[in-house]
Amino acid sequence: MRLYSASSEETLRARKLLTDWAGEGYLTKAQYQLLEQETVSELRTTNIFLRLVLFLFTVLIVGAAAGLFFVVFLSRPSEQTAGVFSLIFAAVCYAAAEVAVSQARLYRYGIEEALAVCSVGFLCAGMQIALFSGSPYSAKTDAAQSLVPAAGAVFSLWIWRRFGFTYAFFAAMIFVPFLPGYWTFSHSAQHLIVAVFYATGLAGVAAVRARHRSDYLEEDYSLVEAMLWLGIYLAINLQLSSLSLLSFNLPVQWWRVTRATSEFARPFYWGTWVLIWCLPPIVLARGFRQKDRFVIAVGAIAAILTLVCNKPYLGWPRHTWDPILLGILLTAVAIFIRRWLAHHPGGIRHGFTAARLSGKDKHWMNVGSNVVGLVSPQSITPEPQTSNPGVHFGGGHSGGGGASSDF
Repeated sequence: MRLYSASSEETLRARKLLTDWAGEGYLTKAQYQLLEQETVSELRTTNIFLRLVLFLFTVLIVGAAAGLFFVVFLSRPSEQTAGVFSLIFAAVCYAAAEVAVSQARLYRYGIEEALAVCSVGFLCAGMQIALFSGSPYSAKTDAAQSLVPAAGAVFSLWIWRRFGFTYAFFAAMIFVPFLPGYWTFSHSAQHLIVAVFYATGLAGVAAVRARHRSDYLEEDYSLVEAMLWLGIYLAINLQLSSLSLLSFNLPVQWWRVTRATSEFARPFYWGTWVLIWCLPPIVLARGFRQKDRFVIAVGAIAAILTLVCNKPYLGWPRHTWDPILLGILLTAVAIFIRRWLAHHPGGIRHGFTAARLSGKDKHWMNVGSNVVGLVSPQSITPEPQTSNPGVHFGGGHSGGGGASSDF
């Protein structure tokens, strides 16, 4: 089902590991050159910057080609005709993505990714226009219109399974919250349905992931599991669904429990409060057991969000010093964990260490710094030095070459 062969992706993974090991000094130059010759892959890859550029240009080209087609051949098309041709464009884009991988052997090259993304966009737009006369999404309990986000979610999952694009799985997760709005008016039921969808996906991913320990799919399933844990948490945390949490206008409270409880049944509301306290320890325990840094990071994020949302849940007033106390708490926890790990022989406890063992983090830090430099070059460009008008030079009786002091 996967478009890339397992041997090709395993070879690319080994090549990346060789680069990390050589960067950290674990391999000599001779060893690296010898192993590099044994990990040659037929897949064509590129760096992250060219990948983004090719992705954007391909999206622009596809959009321009579709627009030109409608302008030249369909000046005033009906809604059904436009929808049908959008579905045709979706099929063409997907076929082009398959050809780009199977024939040109592109791997995370930007071009095949853009074609796959455009196929999902054309599919959803075509179904919406052809089947529902271009009407926008609404909160009506119309089960038929749920076919559009359902198709987007299913096709995004297929893209993830076929090409291995992790962000395609994330796109499928984004489509899921649109589904319950067409099935029920109950806000409690909508949150519960989304959480059930994510929990079902999590169970399936956990079952499949057990067969891919220590191979090239381990990191992909790790990211997917982490996203599903985060999706479940966001679905059951009712306070995060409101923008009032982001406002900070004292002495007005960020969020009032009376407003939240008016939208949800009290047993459901307080049940979610219990769950947001129970879920972070479960996620952290899962991450520590699997030694999975992504799941651990999601558990830490969920714990921080629980601390932030606890007062709004209980209807307590927030104060200006709350972020300060949270920052002090997080700093103290980070220092304690780092010292606790460092005091053990070798700085390792139960397979965990605070020392950096791979050059991957350094690589991404360098990429981030380059991106920041491209976005805001003025912040790192030194300003020209201005002369101080209060300083005057002079007083000599003669200049160079016999010139006077006024020269």
